[in-house]
Amino acid sequence: MASDEHSKSRRDDSKTARTVGQLVKYSRELNQSDTVEEVGTYALEASVHVMDGHPSPTVTEVYQGELRVLESMSPGLSAGDEASAIAQHAYETGKTVILPDAATNVEYTTEDTVVVSAADLGIEEPESGLTIAAPSVYSQEIGEVGVIMTARWDALGRVEEHHVKPLEYLADHVATAVNNIRARERLERARNDLEKRKELIEVYDRLLRHDLGNDLQVIAGFSDAILGLVEDDEQLTEYAGKINQTATDAADLIDRVGDLVKTLERDGNLESRALEPILTDVVENVGLKFDRLTVEYDPADFDYQVFAGDLLDSIFTNILSNAAVHNDGEIAVDVYAEEPTPDTVVVGFADDGAGVADEIRDEIFQMGKKGPESDGTGLGMGLARALTESYGGTVEVRDSDRGGADFRVTLDRA
Repeated sequence: MASDEHSKSRRDDSKTARTVGQLVKYSRELNQSDTVEEVGTYALEASVHVMDGHPSPTVTEVYQGELRVLESMSPGLSAGDEASAIAQHAYETGKTVILPDAATNVEYTTEDTVVVSAADLGIEEPESGLTIAAPSVYSQEIGEVGVIMTARWDALGRVEEHHVKPLEYLADHVATAVNNIRARERLERARNDLEKRKELIEVYDRLLRHDLGNDLQVIAGFSDAILGLVEDDEQLTEYAGKINQTATDAADLIDRVGDLVKTLERDGNLESRALEPILTDVVENVGLKFDRLTVEYDPADFDYQVFAGDLLDSIFTNILSNAAVHNDGEIAVDVYAEEPTPDTVVVGFADDGAGVADEIRDEIFQMGKKGPESDGTGLGMGLARALTESYGGTVEVRDSDRGGADFRVTLDRA
């Protein structure tokens, strides 16, 4: 009996390996697909032609926590439909779900599988058939993303390893291909958004420099002349001085906006860049400018390649300098790295300062927004966000464990 069981196990292992090997042939098509719909089509083809018993497959996409059918060959399911009950259950449990009929014997289970009944899913008992749903879902900054691969057999005497493992393998590869395409789409949208912002800033820049800039020069010139005429009148001298200072500050702001436009315009195409040398230079340079700033930083933690443009250092410089500029006294910043997903890396800046005021937290990354006590222009964080998003990444702020602010920059790994 033991010998029979061993022989059966070896046959099943061999069949599983052979099925997975055949699915590998589809990996290239999946990874070279241009759209998620194309990925779904190849996934259906692979399931039907390769898997034992030629099941009816369905690909359900998980995007930002929402489930929708991407492609399906199962009766009653079409692209765009809500997820089936078994796909929803697989997503919620994070396990491969097996729904057998009364005639199917489930001979293969692991701690990552769960056998359910129609009653467990809140659906009617199927007349016949077996359905298996395998999830492959990741948590990202935008929410949960991935796929649920579902396969339905009209009749199957027993469930064995070679029915489950290949479906799980296929789910992982389909999820990777879909997530890569969605990442490229987000990057393209970010680039388009950045182009629109740059065009708008350029219009404002031209108007400000040409029209308002000329007017401010007139105001500053006449107020300066008035200062020379009213030296004996303390109150008039004060008023004229405020007018002159305000006009000068406004002209300076216009120049800064112009510099920002030029900065955005000169940023080149995205390339694979080594993160550590860029960040090391920023930490050293900013540290030299602020004696009261202490930075905890280990270069070995940042051995990553990321997709970015020429101005990646400007993102880190603005954030790290922000901690020193907007906090009084000694300030310590912990620069750390995280890997929230296999495809991204987070560069964090957690300080022990006063934190970010609640009234500006939601708008701190908007151009020109600044705290009530700030003497700056409010452009630094806006520039950091614009550049990060143009690289397909994100930047956010939260409370740090040290009691201050924790700025987190998420970038795509190359």
